[in-house]
Amino acid sequence: MRILNFGSLNIDHVYRVACIARPGETITSESYAVSAGGKGANQSVALARAGAEVCHAGLVGTDGVWLIEKLSDVGVDTRFINVAAGPTGHAIIQVDKAGQNSIVLLPEVNRSIPREMIHSVVAKFAKGDLLLLQNEINDIPCLIHAAREQGMMVCLNPAPFTDEVARYPLDAVDALIFNETEGMALAGADTAADILPRLAKALPWAELMLTLGEGGVTCRVGNDEWHVPACPVEPVDTTAAGDTDIGYSVTGLARGFPLDERMAMACRAAALCVTRLGAMDSIPDAAEVVDFSGIL
Repeated sequence: MRILNFGSLNIDHVYRVACIARPGETITSESYAVSAGGKGANQSVALARAGAEVCHAGLVGTDGVWLIEKLSDVGVDTRFINVAAGPTGHAIIQVDKAGQNSIVLLPEVNRSIPREMIHSVVAKFAKGDLLLLQNEINDIPCLIHAAREQGMMVCLNPAPFTDEVARYPLDAVDALIFNETEGMALAGADTAADILPRLAKALPWAELMLTLGEGGVTCRVGNDEWHVPACPVEPVDTTAAGDTDIGYSVTGLARGFPLDERMAMACRAAALCVTRLGAMDSIPDAAEVVDFSGIL
């Protein structure tokens, strides 16, 4: 199964701070770095490092051509990444001493993908291939419909969550991967406990994966539910942990691994990711993940 990840590519501006700034507060950063990121690009790197055959499609500006080279260097097929007029998407990221982050995103060319590009790229894939999507690019419904017309499996990570997600053709999605905040918004739930039951009732055919950070991962298909705890670690930076989890989960799905095995592998990969600084550069390869069991 080939994987097409149609997603964002961002330039991350990362500030290390003692505490994340509160409204009206001015703080001093301890350090600053520019790195490669974007949910789409991060997930493509995670897929490649997990051993998947992945093609990334999306847009960068001339200031982001180095992102294409970055993905290519880790084994991502980048033939479907185009250089557009306009600036590359970017993010302002604060990371505090506990490893938690706060992110401001400016999509730029990520939100200007033309429909002719969507149809042209998706047409190069076939029944049995998989389309992975996030919510940092435009025209997600068009992508879902195009993939279904090709007979592709569709996996959606509705992040960052917006009101328009509720209007997406979710009945054409085979797998949804989301965190607690996204899940509550998607399900219209008041508590985390209501997320999976509500979504399972609305989408009984879909594989629903709820990532819970240090709480691990819970997955539900119809009335059946599985949970895998997280590996105990001391976090340094939680940026890209969710993307790492998704990359490893989808790789396992594409390879036909049993659900509990791919959930466990994804949890280990995400745990190892948070012990390192950065987004894309913190994503581990499969050999590291196999040997990793957590740091008490």
